[in-house]
Amino acid sequence: MSVSGQLRRFGNRRIARTLAVAGTGVAVVALPLFGATTASAATQTATPTAASTTAYPNNLDGWIRESLDVMAQHGIPGSYEGIHRNIMRESSGNPTAINLWDSNAAKGTPSKGLLQVIDPTFQAYHVPGTAFDPYDPVANITAACNYAADRYGSIDNVFGAY
Repeated sequence: MSVSGQLRRFGNRRIARTLAVAGTGVAVVALPLFGATTASAATQTATPTAASTTAYPNNLDGWIRESLDVMAQHGIPGSYEGIHRNIMRESSGNPTAINLWDSNAAKGTPSKGLLQVIDPTFQAYHVPGTAFDPYDPVANITAACNYAADRYGSIDNVFGAY
């Protein structure tokens, strides 16, 4: 098609060529194709064939980044720095850390995981799409950040035991 929207004619034959870009999600314009007797200016929408997934490293950086992505999907505020600061204070980055000596432990509900969440808090603030396991790093971070957002506005506002 020419800029004016009219078909170009080459002799007595119309030339049509169709472009297709599969899996991009971008609208594609049909252009004249060689040997075709008619040309069309239809718009096609390609559909993605598979959802893209992000691979996160299985380490503290990856767990925080994955949690931040889940948090963003659920509107839970927090920053990498705020999460990292609290993890280092609570567990030194050990996802299997458990506190067996504080007041919660004395009551039978020890704090667990990267952000030292007790089971009732984890259950109440668990975020769908994460494992239902307080020792799972992403689930622990995300539930703790959900709790901190409810209680303090954000994990970024937590500077001590919470």
